Amino acid sequence: MTSERPQVQWTDDDGQPQRAPWVSPAGHPPPRRVQVVDDSLGADAAFQLAQAGTGLLWVGDFHNARMLLQALGRRLESRARRTPPPAGPGQAFEAQRRAQAERARVLGMVLLPFEADHRVPLRRAPEVRAAVAQAVGPMDSHYVASLRELQGLVGAFEWRKKGVEVPALGAGARIHPHHGVFSPVRGEYVELVARAPLPAAAQAAGAFDIGTGTGVLSAVLARRGVRPVLATDLAPQALACARENLERLGLADAVQVLAADLYPEGRAGLVLCNPPWVPAPKGTPLEAAVYDPDSRMLRGWLAGLAAHLVPGGEGWLILSDLAEHLGLRTRAELLRWVGEAGLQVLGRLDTRPTHRRAADAEDPLHAARAAELTSLWRLGVAVRPEQPARDARPQDVQRLAAPAPAAPRARPA
Repeated sequence: MTSERPQVQWTDDDGQPQRAPWVSPAGHPPPRRVQVVDDSLGADAAFQLAQAGTGLLWVGDFHNARMLLQALGRRLESRARRTPPPAGPGQAFEAQRRAQAERARVLGMVLLPFEADHRVPLRRAPEVRAAVAQAVGPMDSHYVASLRELQGLVGAFEWRKKGVEVPALGAGARIHPHHGVFSPVRGEYVELVARAPLPAAAQAAGAFDIGTGTGVLSAVLARRGVRPVLATDLAPQALACARENLERLGLADAVQVLAADLYPEGRAGLVLCNPPWVPAPKGTPLEAAVYDPDSRMLRGWLAGLAAHLVPGGEGWLILSDLAEHLGLRTRAELLRWVGEAGLQVLGRLDTRPTHRRAADAEDPLHAARAAELTSLWRLGVAVRPEQPARDARPQDVQRLAAPAPAAPRARPA
């Protein structure tokens, strides 16, 4: 409801105090100070105000607001180029996170007024009501939101309409990600699930897909004949997204989507999980698909796996080793968690990422991205739980041919 949202306050041209609800689907806090500005504001002055934490409530021409946002971005990029590069990959990662957070903070200070029906009441403003309504929901009063978030909502709206082609689901099959749900544009991890040998137990006892997101991996398993598949997630937007995609693909009868914190009740012959790959704090709720603070989801999934596998069942862990190259997690830690959960490594399938960042030498994390492997770890219940987990022997590791290049990312990895 509108009344439950935080408020922003400002003074109008007549010196009268004004206030309105603050809307941020990404979960950004409202600026503490807000100043009404228009086309007369120069980029340098705007940059100083935004850096100092003043929200700039734009009442001029919409296209000029977009140009101002671009000008602020150029100033941030110029400042970043003057900063000495960090010494190592871990320091480069931390520096990039700080730069991203600062960029989001400064650019998020360009604010727009919205009517209750999500219309932007500015000159030359585009029609955005459908895109905003899809992410924000109904409002009963005017409100304020950032221009940068509006651009993200419009982009997500277009992605949802167009969808992402997933060859593993068949010719022309597409997944349509909702706003706030991670898009499966990194096709290599989907290909791993499509090509890994299914355990016999999966055909007999079905599968669990833990943290299903868009439902893409549940759909892949169902296409491979696994029945039933139980897909779980905690995020309401992910549950709605998965159900819609499975219905669109004609797989709603094969996959049941459930709200659960990790596991549903019971056991399965295959338990799949593609947790967030980077063990670092998330800055906003939208980053939950990328960052897993202290590897909590990964460790929780491992700890519960043995209790949810039927005899002969397997757990499939989809995980990039980017965190290892960044010094955020070691292979020894991962294997220790596997062993402590009473599990053993049965095998591993590896593939290299094909997204554009992996080949971008200008990326501050290029060295880590160039060395990255995405793996499907096949895990089973250890015969002797006291025996430490081992990494897969060379003969157990399969290298898959690189999949077809993925579509551009909807969000950064």
